Amino acid sequence: MLDQPELPFDEPALLPDRFQKWFAGRGWSPRAHQLALLEKARDNRSALLIAPTGAGKTLAGFLPTLVELSGDTRSRAASWPLPPYTVSSPSPLVGEGRGGGHPDAQSPLSPSRRGEGRSSVQRSRGLHTLYISPLKALAVDIARNLEMPVAEMGLPIRIETRTGDTPVSRRQRQRRYPPDILLTTPEQLALLLASDDAPFLFSSLKRIVLDELHALVTSKRGDLLSLGLARLWKLAPEIRAIGLSATVAEPDELARFLVPQPGGKPLSADIVVAGGAAPPIVEMLDSRERLPWAGHTARHALGEVYELIKRNKTTLVFVNTRSQAEMLFQDLWRINDDGLAIALHHGSLDVAQRRKVEEAMAAGRLQGIVCTSSLDLGVDWGDVDLVINIGAPKGCSRLMQRIGRANHRLDEASRAVLVPANRFEVLECSVAIDAIAENAQDTPPLRTGALDVLAQHVLGCACGEPFFPDDLYAEVVTAAPYATLSRENFDDVVEFVATGGYALKTYERFARIKQDKQGRWRVANPKVRQSYRLNVGTIVEEPMLKVKLVRSRAGGAGSTGPINRGGRMLGEIEEYFIEGLVVGDTFVFGGEVVRYEALVEDQVYVSRANDKDAKVPSYMGGKFPLSTYLAERVRKLLDDGRAWGALPEQVRDWLSLQRDVSRVPGVRELLVETFPRGTKNYLICYPFEGRLAHQTLGMLLTRRLERARARPLGFVANEYALAVWGIGDMSFMIRHGQLSLAALFDADMLGDDLEAWLAESALMKRTFRNCALISGLIARRFTDEEKSRRQVLFSTDLVYDVLRKHQADHVLLRAARADAATGLLDLKRLGDMLARIRGRITHRELDHVSPLAVPVMLEIGRESIYGEASDELLAEAAEELVREAAG
Repeated sequence: MLDQPELPFDEPALLPDRFQKWFAGRGWSPRAHQLALLEKARDNRSALLIAPTGAGKTLAGFLPTLVELSGDTRSRAASWPLPPYTVSSPSPLVGEGRGGGHPDAQSPLSPSRRGEGRSSVQRSRGLHTLYISPLKALAVDIARNLEMPVAEMGLPIRIETRTGDTPVSRRQRQRRYPPDILLTTPEQLALLLASDDAPFLFSSLKRIVLDELHALVTSKRGDLLSLGLARLWKLAPEIRAIGLSATVAEPDELARFLVPQPGGKPLSADIVVAGGAAPPIVEMLDSRERLPWAGHTARHALGEVYELIKRNKTTLVFVNTRSQAEMLFQDLWRINDDGLAIALHHGSLDVAQRRKVEEAMAAGRLQGIVCTSSLDLGVDWGDVDLVINIGAPKGCSRLMQRIGRANHRLDEASRAVLVPANRFEVLECSVAIDAIAENAQDTPPLRTGALDVLAQHVLGCACGEPFFPDDLYAEVVTAAPYATLSRENFDDVVEFVATGGYALKTYERFARIKQDKQGRWRVANPKVRQSYRLNVGTIVEEPMLKVKLVRSRAGGAGSTGPINRGGRMLGEIEEYFIEGLVVGDTFVFGGEVVRYEALVEDQVYVSRANDKDAKVPSYMGGKFPLSTYLAERVRKLLDDGRAWGALPEQVRDWLSLQRDVSRVPGVRELLVETFPRGTKNYLICYPFEGRLAHQTLGMLLTRRLERARARPLGFVANEYALAVWGIGDMSFMIRHGQLSLAALFDADMLGDDLEAWLAESALMKRTFRNCALISGLIARRFTDEEKSRRQVLFSTDLVYDVLRKHQADHVLLRAARADAATGLLDLKRLGDMLARIRGRITHRELDHVSPLAVPVMLEIGRESIYGEASDELLAEAAEELVREAAG
């Protein structure tokens, strides 16, 4: 049921007097969608609220809870379903610990000021509302924001957060004496459900609020959360859910996540759409500088970006990777002659440093902040005047999320400027702006639940209390991602958790649950329960090392003197980057240039340095794929020469030159160019399907070219094109019928070629490793130590080889193949592309590189250069290639 609340609501009937007075006292009036959620709660309905940033959706999500817990009986709200317990003078406690909702903030109602003692805590009414956030920082921020209405209305409500940063003593207290509202994360929910007192803790639960739901459901964290919801529906069948989301492509799919799925026909929660938001003002920077043909730094526009920051009170500058953030921050500081307050924020910085930046931003003390997707979601940043997005957005829904960080006022337009880093990105930025103007979305559809996540959940259930397999299967299929799970797959997962599977059942270490005489499954021993609690969650990160800033060694650079171990923690860095350094090397981290001094256990010691050629850490995560929707729009733009008039002159000239020299590909066409250069021959094609699909295509094409005796040497891919080079003259072979492009790009490459490549590929081992860690087959953390990266590699690689040889249909191998197909390989997208171009391949035999080929040609050899710090080398190579392309 889709509601767009426009008609007036009976506000007095929905909102008690003190709430109406609170709104009026702040000069506000309740928005239609906030009243709509109150009405849904009164009618005992679950609901999904779709609203832009600044629409007050967080308050809307909590209003039903605040009204129910207020004890106010002066309105029809008294007839709502109330908690099955009475209020006995509870302490009006807000926040947790002595810091209130935020570790660094002292709430006027926090326990240290109101004297929270044992007696007040024991008057707990039970847990009423559970709030789930994808980010720890967001949970803390929301708790802090909830303090205001609760304190100002004097509501008798206790609010606490529970994250990985919450002290053990407080977590234990929360389980014995639950707060009214608990704000937490999917991983903490899994831990709570795996305890034997979960039925006690959740029996009183009335409502779940799921924030930023669109960001949760597209990953394995969403799978884990959905299984947690299924368990909650069993423990407290009367609970209702409120989902809070940005605009999505398929709201009905998202709404299924919020309610138990019956067998057969899908069921969805009600949908409320907030209206009245002013459309954003989004522009592309028409740079006066020369646009690069390749690269991702947008360094050419650095001065113009600085001027934008200077002209606005507060600006967020988004980049797509942490390495870009570090480099851009350094570049801005180098030209910051005006002394602007500019800060850096990304996920690898120390939490204290991030909190300091967040507080300064909220207080309006910063003029600019360079950030990554760590700030995509809804932390309240106060008044942000402008959002700058460096590089192409990769997806219009993600871009809208970022734009929403500007101007948290629903009736005023958010402002954003896109800064493309190269000429292809100009095309992508142009179509993204058009898509936003049409309010088009490209969020992916709801996932099919992963089997490795289900294995983790099965173990978690056994850690809580013994289960019958029939009961657990009936529970699991109520979760939307697992609604179509077959009983056979479920039984295979249970068997895997019990024995490791047929090929591993002789090894006792893999037997984690056992069956009792009644047929119930329970944990095999206490160590299994302890291992589960240490390893819960679906985020598998590269091994990280802590970075500590110390004074340089006595004797200066190059000295082998002792290190002063005391110093400030800067954050964490991925282990593989440090492995490539030697003592004395410099790199950029935390907005500073530092010198590598030593590695002791899990800590990297660094000192301040001054080096213009410092390396930039390149992190494994953080690069987004180009969305299918934007790729389609880029192809349409290229095909429509009349639309080129709206593009910058430099890009128009580039495309016109391509049309003169070769051809500009059509919407459904695959353009293939071949030409010689130096001692090698090149084949370039332009699928516009994103880097992941192109890399898979490159691997499969090189196998086929080997069989055709074209003697390929390698390939490279970007988001838009793919280049393969070799010794054989591919132009000659195509011309004389020795190489058929139709056969080369036939969809049957996704059969035997793919299987043969996967069998010898390191990619499948890496994917399997992640599945083994998530499923709990291989533990990463132990009670007193963390398993080293090499131990994990050895363990998982050994198991992988055993399973491939003796049990090819093992649950984890199936999970790894599914992950590879949907993630690292992008097989569906590649298959759709091969079907689209069938019979529509156009070949151009050239005697030199074409203008469109220059960007992908410049990718060749870049992998050996650290991070993104290769602009100078790129510029030199570009000049030569551009001269060739221009004839």
